[in-house]
Amino acid sequence: MFDVRRVLFPEAHRVSVVDSRESLSPGSDEVLIRTRYSLISAGTELAKLSGLQSVNYPHAPGNRAVGEVLAVGDDVRRVAAGDLVFAHTPHASHALSRGFCVRVPEGVRTEQAATLGLSLVAMTAVRVGRPELGDRAVVLGMGLVGNLCAQLYRLSGAEVVVVDTSAARLETARRCGLEHTVRAGGADTVEQILALTGSRGAEYVIDATGSPTVIETACAVARRGGEVILLGSPRGEHLADVTALLNRVHLWREHASLTLKGAHEWRYPPYQDLFNKHSMERNAEILFALMRSNRLVVCQGGVDSSPEPRTKM
Repeated sequence: MFDVRRVLFPEAHRVSVVDSRESLSPGSDEVLIRTRYSLISAGTELAKLSGLQSVNYPHAPGNRAVGEVLAVGDDVRRVAAGDLVFAHTPHASHALSRGFCVRVPEGVRTEQAATLGLSLVAMTAVRVGRPELGDRAVVLGMGLVGNLCAQLYRLSGAEVVVVDTSAARLETARRCGLEHTVRAGGADTVEQILALTGSRGAEYVIDATGSPTVIETACAVARRGGEVILLGSPRGEHLADVTALLNRVHLWREHASLTLKGAHEWRYPPYQDLFNKHSMERNAEILFALMRSNRLVVCQGGVDSSPEPRTKM
């Protein structure tokens, strides 16, 4: 029996913490995990809390956490009891999982590993875009996913411009090595972005906000033949002239002949196989290596790279 504490949305606009005493035993394909860190996916979870995204209440939010494996089912081979793992589990002290679950390698601190879930989301925009050395990229929205995406594009060799309405988020971006920043909201936002891309626009423009209104800005700052990548899940109603957007895709002129691409993390298989180059597991290995070397900054101001003791409980 375990004393379990979990976060619940009992109804729209309400959050509660619930304690219970539960018997948790993994099935043949399940892993029992004691959570150490659970990461909030702000856009998705706020959408579910507010009712913008339809869910059944009461709803148990969260699906990205790091914890210690307490027990595994008979058919589980990828992880073992005592391992520190990242898993798609909710905001709960203990959880059973049969979903995506990977070991956290030595040298990666637990708080770093907790960001893997949103790093995997951000990595999808790199896989979809395939940036090359010298390309320009504009990332709209400097929440955690946007920040990580911009860092990954920079590590891939692109010159990156980041955009947000929040001065604090832009300052955080600069501390992560993203020096070309634009404060959005003014009448000259597009002009500022274009000035930083040599007036031609960017080969890649990534929307990390999920706001449909931002897509119009994205199309305006993409170069002719460029790609607009939807990394944030679009939510909410937006009234616009869709013909203007379609002409951005169809016509051959400045800032036109664009390609719109979706970048949802589940477009790739969870684990490596013989038929796909990319998988969430392979992306996780790469991201962990970047975290371990501090080339991907996931804690503001950097992190202590010394190994964290791992005591089995």
